[in-house]
Amino acid sequence: MLMLTPEQVQLADSARGLLDERAPISQFRRLRDARDAVGFDRDLWRTMADMGWAGVLVAEPYGGVDFGFVGAGLLCEQMARRLVASPFLSTAVVAATALRWGGSSAQKSRWLPAIAAGEAIVALAVDEGRKHDPAATALTAIPGGNGYRLAGEKVLVIDGHVADAFVVAVRTAGRPGDLDGLTLFLIESGSPGLNVDRTVVVDSRNVARLRFGNVPVDGAAVLGEVDRGANLLEVILNAGRVGVAAELLGVTAEAFERTIAFLKERHQFGRPIGSFQALQHRAAHLYCEIEMLRSAVLAACQALDADPWTAGPLASMAKAKAAAVARLSVSEALQMHGGMGMTDDVDIGLFMKRARAGAELYGDANFHADRVARHRGF
Repeated sequence: MLMLTPEQVQLADSARGLLDERAPISQFRRLRDARDAVGFDRDLWRTMADMGWAGVLVAEPYGGVDFGFVGAGLLCEQMARRLVASPFLSTAVVAATALRWGGSSAQKSRWLPAIAAGEAIVALAVDEGRKHDPAATALTAIPGGNGYRLAGEKVLVIDGHVADAFVVAVRTAGRPGDLDGLTLFLIESGSPGLNVDRTVVVDSRNVARLRFGNVPVDGAAVLGEVDRGANLLEVILNAGRVGVAAELLGVTAEAFERTIAFLKERHQFGRPIGSFQALQHRAAHLYCEIEMLRSAVLAACQALDADPWTAGPLASMAKAKAAAVARLSVSEALQMHGGMGMTDDVDIGLFMKRARAGAELYGDANFHADRVARHRGF
């Protein structure tokens, strides 16, 4: 059933209250304009961890609250409404999923409590080109000694510049284009031969390029099984995809609400421009699209909670729909705001940048529409 429980509603309300007080968009602007070296407010992140957000997907024996993907999605949505800069997506959603479903007992014991406490940042390193394509992994594990040496590069690693460790997709067999032969490794930052370069992308999110110059790893660093990491990687990516879809829902809904408020305030020809029928029709169409997106995101979150190994089709549906609706929402918002919407003084342009960047992260609308079509036999 596509409804929230009272506990989930309470979580969303409490998140809204905290973020309104501690993380207005003005804070995002200050971090952006100062080119802050960390890229987020560590004090705010500690507060989030104290409230259980960092452990939303961590089981209780490891210090988490285990509130599920629906809870994580609600937090992503609320943070995106304020363009909050934090390692929540990279660490509390993606990395926590990787460790929960693929980590050894030793890896879980070491990293999950630290994640839940807000003391560790772990980032996923999967893509190597301009477009999302996990099967194209070419970063190579060369057998040697008691393990491997990794050689290659990863790009667009969210929060990689401040990560304490990385979940890295590596090719241990086969050729680029094959899903067979992928292995996931948990590699600590500062490993010999690992270089990390920070990049700030269009929406001011911080990402990193990782260069592996014969980085040594052994069997203790493996997540899941050697050569059979594709299924685990799919679960991890689907968690990230649904998290991004929830973020795009937040961006979309906030841009829409701000635009409706503007239509009521802005006057032309002696009356609010929101009274013009053409704009009413466009707003009504966008409202319907946002409600469909909300249902798609909730369905995907519920599917991940029920069985993350089979949630791929709904995760792709949510991500494809989110990318398309977000683009429509921010485009309409800019048009209805007129020329002033293109200036940095108005926040709408910030939402457009986040929407465009989020649409590409972990696969764009075309990538996921193709996956849905293939699942249905087309």
